[in-house]
Amino acid sequence: MNALSLRFRLALALCLAALPAGAIEIRSGADTVVELFTSQGCSRCPDADRLLARLGEREDIIALAYHIDYWDYIGWEDTFALPANTALQKGYAQSWGKNRIYTPQMVINGQSAVVGSDAIEAERAIEQAISLLPVSLRANGPDSVIFSAPPDESLASAIVWVVPYRARAEVTIERGENSGQVLSYTHIVTSRQAIGMWSPQEGAEITIPLEEVLGPNSDGAAVIVQEKDDALPGRILGASVFIR
Repeated sequence: MNALSLRFRLALALCLAALPAGAIEIRSGADTVVELFTSQGCSRCPDADRLLARLGEREDIIALAYHIDYWDYIGWEDTFALPANTALQKGYAQSWGKNRIYTPQMVINGQSAVVGSDAIEAERAIEQAISLLPVSLRANGPDSVIFSAPPDESLASAIVWVVPYRARAEVTIERGENSGQVLSYTHIVTSRQAIGMWSPQEGAEITIPLEEVLGPNSDGAAVIVQEKDDALPGRILGASVFIR
């Protein structure tokens, strides 16, 4: 862990804040956001899905699984796929000057990508990742949480995203490359919503309504501060998670 990340983690007192029964849990100060682009129809993806599940158990990592839809033509339509997930992956590729996308692919803090099933390369990228902005969440009664991040004029303006996810699910695959298998998935992204901007001069503080963001199908959400390059996704500056 680099010194900068350690300083932020100490400043935020990295913790899992256990709240009263029926409330939420908050985890602040993760160093790294790992985004996996995956598909139920891809024969190489189950290894990557299992790797993401292991990474997601670590307190220093926020894991997110974006199921894409361009494998659906093989014969099995991914039950979690969203066109917006494919668009995000294409946006990353375009921002890096690449002309192709692939699965499984892990993106680390919006800055680098590795083959999603390659645990050694993934760990190397995670070790090199830097969290630049301390992001925190705090409970605001039973119905909302408050996101906050301080100003930092050394950074550029960034978008604040809420990314709800389903904690886990099992799916019986009936057709395609994984036909006949019952596969387990974790950290399944259900949507991605921009809720405001973070300012280098003023920082940001935003109240997030829980039920409206999570809906009936999500168990938690990552709150991510991410730069943009025109309309393309840029590096992730910081992130936190709340869990229902």
